[in-house]
Amino acid sequence: MAGNKSDIEIAQEAHLKPIVDVAADLGLEATSLEPYGRYKAKINVDALASRPRAGKLVLVSAITPTPAGEGKTTTSVGLADALRRLKKRAVLALREPSLGPVFGIKGGAAGGGYAQVVPMEDINLHFTGDFHAIGAANNLLAAIIDNHIKQGNELHIDPRRITWRRAVDMNDRQLRHIVSGLGGVAHGVVREDGFDITVASEVMAAFCLSADLADLKARLGRMVIGSTYEGAPVTAHDLSAEGAMTALLKDAIKPNLVQTLEGTPALMHGGPFANIAHGCNSIIATDCALKLGEYAVTEAGFGADLGAEKFCDIACRAAGFTPSVCVLVATVRALKMHGGVAKDALAQEDVEAVVAGLPNLERHIANMSDVFGLPVVVAINAFPTDTAKELDAVKAACSNLGVSVALSEVWARGGAGGEDLAREVIRLAEEDQAELTYCYDTELDIRTKLQQIVQKIYGARDVELTPSATRQLAQIEERGFGNLPLCMAKTQYSFSDNARLLGAPSDFTVTVRELKVAAGAGFVVALTGAIMTMPGLPKHPAAERIDVLPDGRIVGLF
Repeated sequence: MAGNKSDIEIAQEAHLKPIVDVAADLGLEATSLEPYGRYKAKINVDALASRPRAGKLVLVSAITPTPAGEGKTTTSVGLADALRRLKKRAVLALREPSLGPVFGIKGGAAGGGYAQVVPMEDINLHFTGDFHAIGAANNLLAAIIDNHIKQGNELHIDPRRITWRRAVDMNDRQLRHIVSGLGGVAHGVVREDGFDITVASEVMAAFCLSADLADLKARLGRMVIGSTYEGAPVTAHDLSAEGAMTALLKDAIKPNLVQTLEGTPALMHGGPFANIAHGCNSIIATDCALKLGEYAVTEAGFGADLGAEKFCDIACRAAGFTPSVCVLVATVRALKMHGGVAKDALAQEDVEAVVAGLPNLERHIANMSDVFGLPVVVAINAFPTDTAKELDAVKAACSNLGVSVALSEVWARGGAGGEDLAREVIRLAEEDQAELTYCYDTELDIRTKLQQIVQKIYGARDVELTPSATRQLAQIEERGFGNLPLCMAKTQYSFSDNARLLGAPSDFTVTVRELKVAAGAGFVVALTGAIMTMPGLPKHPAAERIDVLPDGRIVGLF
């Protein structure tokens, strides 16, 4: 809560500008908009086709997350507001929230305090229906697959080798592994099946990595859904499914325009999780932000070892983006947890614990600056319990590394609390010292690429493949997909694949239990440790606190 007000109370008291006025601030004509009510709209990107990407791209990431929270989205929103306060034309490009975390642990996901994107309730609940469209397209393909088998199976699809799963945008562990087609011949062919959360669907990844509608259709057609009895891959194109899937997505592919509490334009579009997918908003939205603003602020999910790595190695390769600067969000609270302090003791001053947790921040800094070649500024997201000595310990560590650092108070003060951070971002961006390099060369074999990621980014000794993953690797390379980038599915709570190893662990091995090709998205997914593509609800989910009052106002949404 900011003061005595909750995030949703702050958002509901805000005076929003009509979305046509927000668009006009960007130089967009009303004819370029498809309004969804007064305060949100989709943009027809055809009007921007001839514009160059003139803006500077600011990538916001964070240290390894903890239950204490890091405030990456809040910082992104506040930074954009602060840039506009400093007379820079800033545009946000953020991911859309998934209903899974909204009703699960996290609550709302549109920033917090006085650094929020609004209308907050709409954004967190259904928004413009993009995720529903993506889930529908995913499940249409699943229905087509099973219907094809039921109607004679002309393609000889082996039901035991179907890798395409159904999707729903909700945390529902009960659906992870199911048997479908029960009830007799009229109800289909009995087979093992399962659900992923919609944000983990390959349709979501293809959606976010597509340059335009035609590219999306081509990507959908390339998606591999399983194998024949003879072992040959079967694609959505083989099933003539991509046209109908594209029809479901033709409106969703247009980026959504909303605003911050301070009226800064925000493009929210797409949103895979960085622990189980590539974790970035759509290329189309980021491209629009670079064309419309002097500064485009975008966010990569979870810690920099996940979202930022994938933004650089996957999204930047696909779109030709080069960030001008990387903002790494850190909190004293999270550093104390990485230093061994329990969550219920974080309010007590403990400079030694802060110092003990600093290696986590330092490794993320080294990754972004040394591996990816980006200038870094550390944003210390301030909490009321932070003490001057604790903050000084973080600042001293950054100073010793020669890294810029700024205190961010955007949660409590909005854009005014982010002006110091914005000044550092402007200084680094205008020095133009970014020279984006990648963690690995895509032409390397898959095992070598895995080793490069776990050793360079995670600090691991080596990678180990299970026998089944070894067989999958051989098959993927045999089918000609070995030169694709890698999308690591790994716990967000540790550099390792063990969520309990906090700080900056070393001398560990990352175990890859499964490899699967996402040919439409354009990468190979490596599932490590015990990571799940369908989360579950906690004992007391956020849904228990959400309600609607008689006047229609929503309460409890963070």
